Amino acid sequence: MALRWLSRLMDKATLSDRRYSFLFEPGPPDETVSIDCETTGLDPRRDEIISVAAIKIRGDRILASETFQSVVRPRVAIAAEAIKIHGLREVDVASARPIKEILPDLLHFIGGRPLVGYYIDFDIAMLNNHVSEMLGIQLPNPRIEVSSIYYERKYSDAPPGTQINLTFANILRDLKLPLFNQHDAFSDALMTAMIYVNLKDYVARDIRIPRPRIKPAQDYHGM
Repeated sequence: MALRWLSRLMDKATLSDRRYSFLFEPGPPDETVSIDCETTGLDPRRDEIISVAAIKIRGDRILASETFQSVVRPRVAIAAEAIKIHGLREVDVASARPIKEILPDLLHFIGGRPLVGYYIDFDIAMLNNHVSEMLGIQLPNPRIEVSSIYYERKYSDAPPGTQINLTFANILRDLKLPLFNQHDAFSDALMTAMIYVNLKDYVARDIRIPRPRIKPAQDYHGM
C-alpha cells in the first residue's frame, strides 16, 4: 500500500500535462468504470489497441447511458489469430482515428474512478503504452479484477486438488448472467460490469458460490 501511494505521488509530480491532474483525484463516491480493449495481438510490448469501451457503474447500477466506445486505427498490422477472435480486420479500422486522438476523451470519461476488468492488467498495460507517451506516467486508477473476487467467493476455501475454472463464460454461467457477443469491447465491458455488480452483492451479503460436490473415490477390492 505504501509503495502504491509513493508511486502515485511520484507520478503526479512528473505528470507532463497538468490538465490531466484530475486522474489523481478521487472519482464520484461509489463509482467505477468497467473497461475492455480489443487489440492487434496479445503482446503489450508490440501490439496495439483497435477497439476500446468503457461503462460507468454507480453503486449497484450499470449506467447504460454513460458509456464510451471507439474503434482505433493502430500503427501495426492486426495478427491473423487476433482477427479470428474479435473479427476486426484492417479494413474495419482503416478510417478510424488513432489512439492519440481518442485517449484524451477516454481519460476524461474515466477520471479518477477505479477501473473494473477481467484480466484487467492486460488492458491497462495496453493503455499505458499510450498514456506514458502522452503524459509521461501510467494510469494511477485503482484496479478491480473480477476474476479475483469470483475466486474468493468460490474457491478460497476449496480443498487441495479442486479444479479451478476462471473463464469468462464459466463466471457468467455461475452467476446466471447472459453471454453476449464475446470479444467485442462494448459487450465485454458490459458483461464485466454485470459480473462486478453481482459479485459486489455476493460479498455484501456474504454469499458463497457453490462448487459441485466431488464424490469420494470408491474402494475397489476386486475378486
